[in-house]
Amino acid sequence: MTEQSTVGAEVLRVLQTADPVAKVMAARLAARQWRLGRLKHDFGETMPDIPARPDNPVLMRPRDMPRRGKGSSVPRRIALIHALAHIEFVAIDLAFDMIGRFGSQFPREFTDDWMRVGAEEAMHFALLDRRLRDQGSFYGALPAHDGLWDSARNTAYDVSARLAIVPMVLEARGLDVTLETVERFKRQGDPITAKVLNRIYNDEIRHVFYGTKWFEFVCNRSDKLPHDHWKRLVKTHFKGGLKPPFNDSARRAAGLTQDYYYGIE
Repeated sequence: MTEQSTVGAEVLRVLQTADPVAKVMAARLAARQWRLGRLKHDFGETMPDIPARPDNPVLMRPRDMPRRGKGSSVPRRIALIHALAHIEFVAIDLAFDMIGRFGSQFPREFTDDWMRVGAEEAMHFALLDRRLRDQGSFYGALPAHDGLWDSARNTAYDVSARLAIVPMVLEARGLDVTLETVERFKRQGDPITAKVLNRIYNDEIRHVFYGTKWFEFVCNRSDKLPHDHWKRLVKTHFKGGLKPPFNDSARRAAGLTQDYYYGIE
């Protein structure tokens, strides 16, 4: 009988997989193995500072990225889908790094939640990559930036900071803007991409909910007031401030009430 693998080992496998298709498969397999009870709840591995990345897309600093511009031309639409696909690709690693880096500090339910997030981010990436291929392109055909992973590096030492910034700021921002993007694709005669983005939007409400849920768990465990602690962490770790418009109804459905983000400077 082969020795049972661990959560830490399978998470590390995902993070060390560079090829996008292989990463999607590794993420889905890890989530399935966990769901079926085939992984030990053990976290002996050290998570990498930077996950493995494919040769393409070329990663640039955010300020150096070419502007997509406005309009409904196919190349601009492809550029937007590519940017969204890159966000979902990095989100796979963000979910699995959350498990591998911090899972030992939490009950098994924490791993339950973030395994589901990781599998859904993999599915989101696969759907967007398919849309690129349907339009004669592919993931890696255009440059991308690594700002999302910068946030992970900056919060690698503190789970409350990671939860505050990644799901509760960055993913919550997706709730604010995605429905407008859905309507843009509909106006441009691309209902298929619009449907994909609407699926992502609904899943992301749950992802933000998991972030808020576990952030409040950490705060309650350490006797900190969640709203006040979150605002302190955002001021420390998120540059540029939070700017409206906010999708208050989606944020509220995710447990991210206005007490968190209104009044923050």
